[in-house]
Parts: sequence; structure tokens; C-alpha cells
Amino acid sequence: MSRLDDVFPHGQSLWFDFIRRDLLDQGGLARLIDESAIRGLTSNPAIFKQAIAGTALYDDALQAQIDAGERDPEALYEALAIADIQQAADAFAPLYAQSEGLDGWVSLEVSPTLAHDVEGSVAAAKRLSAAVNRPNLMIKVPGTRAGVKILPQLLAAGISVNVTLLFGRAAYRAIADAWVDGMTQWVKSGGDPKGVESVASFFVSRIDAAADPKLPKALQGTTAIANARAAYADFLALLDTPAAKALLEQGVRPQRMLWASTGTKNPDYSPTMYLDALIGPHTVNTVPPATLDAFRDSGTVTRSLDVDLPAAEQQLAKIAEAGIKLDDITDQLCIDGIAQFETAYADLLAAVADKRDRMLAA
Repeated sequence: MSRLDDVFPHGQSLWFDFIRRDLLDQGGLARLIDESAIRGLTSNPAIFKQAIAGTALYDDALQAQIDAGERDPEALYEALAIADIQQAADAFAPLYAQSEGLDGWVSLEVSPTLAHDVEGSVAAAKRLSAAVNRPNLMIKVPGTRAGVKILPQLLAAGISVNVTLLFGRAAYRAIADAWVDGMTQWVKSGGDPKGVESVASFFVSRIDAAADPKLPKALQGTTAIANARAAYADFLALLDTPAAKALLEQGVRPQRMLWASTGTKNPDYSPTMYLDALIGPHTVNTVPPATLDAFRDSGTVTRSLDVDLPAAEQQLAKIAEAGIKLDDITDQLCIDGIAQFETAYADLLAAVADKRDRMLAA
């Protein structure tokens, strides 16, 4: 427990990358908040697919909706997810208040079918935000080209945003610039500088999984961390721009970098490598359950992220010399990530429809 508590003094918050109704109903989330230094929670379509389609935990609530006349699978799913998110947000409400809005956030993703639809995503985000009706809700949108246009519109409307599926530095920088634009609009319109928050979810382990097979042994397992540290250098450079400085001087907090996909894919790697190496100021690490357990048992807590940022560029240069075109990899990973969430979402809706039909037949 003390190891987890020691992360926050280095400027990093640990968020839990998991949600399920028994975690909420049986006090598991409350214990994670009270005893494990968890300061937020994230969800995605794949997590909800496993929770709703893979268990019977939601069947009674689903039956109640069907009895009330609802038939649309997406509406049925959203009602279940919204109830979970509301309950999680309420559990984090004291931390949200105590931290003055720094932490205590719970994330809900718009439909992945809207990944390239600006108007549809903005409308869906506003609808979900109103439906959840909690101040510590973050709406998740992917960091696509459409996301660059979606983000400032939502921030300017007072909606906090978790930008997900960021893999490459260029994509991150575009989102960071969009954050400056949106927050400038928000503050200019009279919005509370601390009333809207955002994180940029930068994915880690999937990059090594894609790059390692093309690299010599000595360079394997180094691409993702070097890429993340280089992106963090981009984050620091952004904070030094006049536009960002103007926001910070008005009380706006930075758009923190959130390290996502931090569970290792390669069993030969330490299960905590993507936590150990990326601890530093103005960051979040969203941790799946198994990785949290591993870090609690054997993680290394030290300010590791920004010890030698120029070394990250040098490492990326070595990786490029070995023939890796990192931009091509990160672009493809974003495409693949959206496709995976679309598949999970379609499977989820199909499972809900199947349960609906069986309940109606019964």
C-alpha cells in the first residue's frame, strides 16, 4: 500500500482501468480509493463488453429496462453503462472535491463508430454528459483528425475530455494544440479555469508489441518508453509557449499526459516496466487490475520519467537506424485500436440483443 501511496508525491496519479458492477456494489472500488491510492477510473467499450456480455451481473437491470418497454440494444447498453459511471463518479466525489478537481475523474467513451464523425461525436458527448450529470465525468474521444476538431468544441462547452488512442508524437502535439484552443475559448467566455479538465491518453505497450519483432534483441522493449518520454518532452515544450503560459497564469491546469496500455504484452518483460519508467509530474497512469497488483507487490517508485529526456531522442534515433518507421507503426496502431473498439462495441450490442431476445422469449 505504501508503494502506491508514494507515486502521487512524484506528480503522478494512478487511475484504475476497469469497471464492473460487482466492483461497485460490493465495495471494491471504495477499498481501492481508500487503501490503494487509486485516484480515478477509466472505461472503454472492450471493458464494458467483458462486464455486460461476459457476466450475469447486469441481467436484472437489463430485464427491468425490457419490462419498461426499451428494445434498442444501444439504448439498453447505455443505460447500464451510465448507471455504472454514475455510481463510480459518486464514489470518487470526495476525492474530486478534496483535490479541487485534479483527480476523482471517471471516463465514459462515445461510440467508437463515431471516431471520424465530428458533429456526431460532439452531439453524443453532450448527450452522455447530460445523462450522467456528474461534475467529475470525462468524455472519451479518440485522438483522430476528427478528435482534433472535437476536443476544442467540447472544452469550450464546459465538458471535460479524455483523448484516447494516442500513439504518435505528431498526433499528440495536434491534440495538445487543440487543448490550448479549447481552453482559451472556455476561459475567454468566462468559464472557471479549473472547471474543465483534460488528459491525453498516450498508449505504451502496444508500440513495443508492434516494433519488437522488427528489432535486434538489444533494442527490443525500448521503443515504447522512449516514445513516451519524447512525447513528454513535447508536453513540456508546449507548456513553455506563450498561449499555454497565458492559460496557466489564469489558473488552468495542464492537460496531463495519461499513460495507457501499461500492462505488458511480452511475458519476458517485468509486469511493472511501463509504470516504473514513466513516473513524473503532470501525469496519470491508468492501470489494469493485474498490473496494479504487480506494482503493489514489486514496483519501483522513483521520479523516472524526466531523468534524461535527451536520451529518449537518442534511443529513437537508434531504433530508426535499425529500420523502424515509428510514424507508420503509430498510425497503424491508431487505426487498429479504433477497429478493435468497434468490434468490441458491435459484439457488445449483439450480446445485449441476444440477452434481450432470450428475456422476451421467456
